[in-house]
Amino acid sequence: MATVRSTLHSNLPPPPPSSPPARNPTAASPRYRKPLTTTPAEHTALHPSEAASLLTAAARARDLRLGHALHARLLRTGTLLEADAVVANSLLTLYSKCGAVDAARSVFDGMPTGLRDLVSWTAMASCLARNGAETEALRLLGETLEAGLRPNAFTLCAAAQACFVSELFHSACGAVLGLVFKMGFWGTDVSVGCALIDMFAKNGDMVAARLVFDGLVERTVVVWTLLITRYAQGGYADEAVELFLDMLENGFRPDQFTMSSMLSACTELGSFSLGQQLHSLALRLGLESDSCVSCGLVNMYAKSHIGQSMHNARKVFNRIPKHNVMSWTALLSGYVQRGLQDNKVLILLCEMLSEGIRPNHITYSSLLKACANLGDQDSGRQIHAHCIKSSLADVNVIGNALVSMYAESGCMAEATQAFNQLYEKNMVSISCDFDGDGTGQDYQIQGMDVGISTFTFASLISAAASVGLLTKGQQLHALSLKAGFGSDRGIGNSLVSMYSRCGYLEDACQAFDEMSDHNVISWTSMISGLAKHGHAERALELFYNMISAGVKPNDVTYIAVLSACSHAGLVKEGKEHFRMMQKDHGLIPRMEHYACIVDLLGRSGLVREALDFVNEMPCKADALVWKTLLGACKIHSNMDIGEVAANHVVELEPQDPAPYVLLSNLYADAGLWDQVARIRSAMRDKNLMKETGLSWMQVENTIHEFRAGDTSHPRAEEIYTKLDRLIRDIKGMGYVPDTSIVLHDMPDELKEQCLLQHSEKIAVAFGLISCTSATKPIRIFKNLRVCADCHSALKYVSKATGREIILRDSNRFHRMKDGECSCGEYW
Repeated sequence: MATVRSTLHSNLPPPPPSSPPARNPTAASPRYRKPLTTTPAEHTALHPSEAASLLTAAARARDLRLGHALHARLLRTGTLLEADAVVANSLLTLYSKCGAVDAARSVFDGMPTGLRDLVSWTAMASCLARNGAETEALRLLGETLEAGLRPNAFTLCAAAQACFVSELFHSACGAVLGLVFKMGFWGTDVSVGCALIDMFAKNGDMVAARLVFDGLVERTVVVWTLLITRYAQGGYADEAVELFLDMLENGFRPDQFTMSSMLSACTELGSFSLGQQLHSLALRLGLESDSCVSCGLVNMYAKSHIGQSMHNARKVFNRIPKHNVMSWTALLSGYVQRGLQDNKVLILLCEMLSEGIRPNHITYSSLLKACANLGDQDSGRQIHAHCIKSSLADVNVIGNALVSMYAESGCMAEATQAFNQLYEKNMVSISCDFDGDGTGQDYQIQGMDVGISTFTFASLISAAASVGLLTKGQQLHALSLKAGFGSDRGIGNSLVSMYSRCGYLEDACQAFDEMSDHNVISWTSMISGLAKHGHAERALELFYNMISAGVKPNDVTYIAVLSACSHAGLVKEGKEHFRMMQKDHGLIPRMEHYACIVDLLGRSGLVREALDFVNEMPCKADALVWKTLLGACKIHSNMDIGEVAANHVVELEPQDPAPYVLLSNLYADAGLWDQVARIRSAMRDKNLMKETGLSWMQVENTIHEFRAGDTSHPRAEEIYTKLDRLIRDIKGMGYVPDTSIVLHDMPDELKEQCLLQHSEKIAVAFGLISCTSATKPIRIFKNLRVCADCHSALKYVSKATGREIILRDSNRFHRMKDGECSCGEYW
């Protein structure tokens, strides 16, 4: 016992100079003092058993108000708290279960030393472990051992719970396990087993969690469900399914929590046939009406793109006896992911509000993310207004979604404003302390309204990537290191994504290499970054390394892999990977995967084969697939198939201007100006507008935006003077404006003038007069795909000026140096 005790103490960090346990400001407690005056009724003392029963009942109900009242009466009517351990422990347990740390500590400190027993020490330690004072909890448990008390199952559960924190897990986990073995609780106590499973799972060690599970002599539904849930939450959906089948074979009946976790697992796997079987099982077990199970079913069907899945999601939703915010959020997210137009999602949102259900931050963030994917800024602005009215616009997850939504819609001013509000709200209060000696850092971080956590940093870094604010991303990287979050995997993943999306591929690779623990998100982010920067072979090599490391790819990984093949024209490899994802990894293709194959074939000129592939799909192609085929038809001037694809897109998404624009471009390429006029007339009748091209760049913490023919910039005269000089220089090097891409019936001179005022040309001229360092690349971001003429012109500019130009368009990165582009003319 002494050895374990000393180990536990030696592995704990020293106590801070003045670090009280985490406090709950709403849970103030009466002090140990006699009232100054009393009334006759207040002299009536509670019997010890009566007092203990009342306190136990209040604890079960989590009724803190009743607890305070009982505590006050005990103080007024006698000395039970100083004399009766059962009463004092009951009060301590009540405060512990209610999370009232200060009140619990007051009771514990007020108990005479001889009155404290193992229940007292355990209740206090458990309270601290559950409320953010894990280090203090372990220190208290060490004192328990020093007092000569023998830990029981509850004590060991409290110790394991304190080790949920990563730093304490690594320093004190061994001591806790030693106590479990020494006290004879290994494999013999279900509650201790569950606590250890949770301890390992929350620290990412699912192998050890499974060893604990396998070592249990007795297993209950709770234990099975706990490990299934942790597998599902940790990205081990296959293991969750396998364990669930073992559970059924061993004769255990799953409950609503088991079914809810299993539905999440099969949704992650994309195994909707399994989801339907789970639905059938839920019906047989009478669990479909449970709110968690029904929400899981709605979510599962909503994320399936097969057959009438959305219809099935609505049917399940309609059968729910009482809707809540979870069920509505699942349904709304499903509809909006399908690209529903005509503001029908907002109508559904109004229905939700009419039922008296207030959307939460998850509802709004899901809707905003979907609007970002769709580029639907009108709906996004209306949802933003709802967030403001609900006082939720400042919540981190919503602020991040707002940044992404505005950035994806090309509204860079609004995106930057949303990011700045998010950044200042979270970071300004601790920035000053980081400039000092850091002694108050922990206090300031914990004392903020929202709280700086690893999630906050990861969220802000992702938001900076959406806007292309590299400087802010680098500042966040430095601040996260100073806050002690350098080893966090979530932040590491965000850094990989941020640096690659801002055009700093080398820094992204370094961030990836410095991570000690890669998960599927880490690998996928790096593979996607390499693919978008034109390094398809490196991306595929990294994918093979991922497989060799034993990390199972998910459906997003395969989108990155197939995109890499598409951008490099690797048709054979792309087809093989599409086969592998189904045969080797059991992943059912989503519409995005089918669109990748159509893009792969279409870019390679195999437009007819791409059409055949679409017609042979096992499910009906959505607008994304047809738009991808239409884009390929535009590249290869295939009008016949282009008309077929355009008609399908118009039928599926009548309010989307993209098919009209692409079809108009096809007709213009063929010189069919009457057809072009007909298309444009139809767009006017339907009030459809082509998305405006926008380029932007960051110079000294300021975002500068440019549109075609833009003269609003303060340095417009200098910009156009520089641009005219550039055009003369590159024409002398062989550049010839490609007037064929100007899709208007006008003289060639006017067409050339239109070309020379494209936003990316204006941006590069501004970059050259603003960024004078010859060693620094000029970095430009564009909301649309770069046109062929600008691509050619910027290559010539890179050769004429000796400057590297990095352009991120809506598809990929183009790194132009010495007249060559990383895309290899394949974009």
